[in-house]
Amino acid sequence: MGELIAFRPSSPARAAEPAPAEPLWREAVGRELRGQRTADGRTLADVAGEAGVSTQYLSEVERGRKEPSSEVLSAVAGALGLRLVDLTARVTRQIAARPAGPVCLAA
Repeated sequence: MGELIAFRPSSPARAAEPAPAEPLWREAVGRELRGQRTADGRTLADVAGEAGVSTQYLSEVERGRKEPSSEVLSAVAGALGLRLVDLTARVTRQIAARPAGPVCLAA
């Protein structure tokens, strides 16, 4: 039979700092939409009305709590004077600028 060897760490294990989690797509989209809306000096009610969604729903989208359809994103982006492709490019750049880390799944 083989010989048993006891393992003892030579020094206490140091916990590595966890890498920051990558943002969820819906959170990054929400930040981008809110940033554009506030930069334009517009209210939630104004943009929501033009996009054909409720103020409450747009608020939840901006806070990253709702996963909007492409139709809703297109309507909101359009209300902000953006094309959907421009919005997605901005979000992609925002996510790419962050260091890679684990993906955080939220319920």
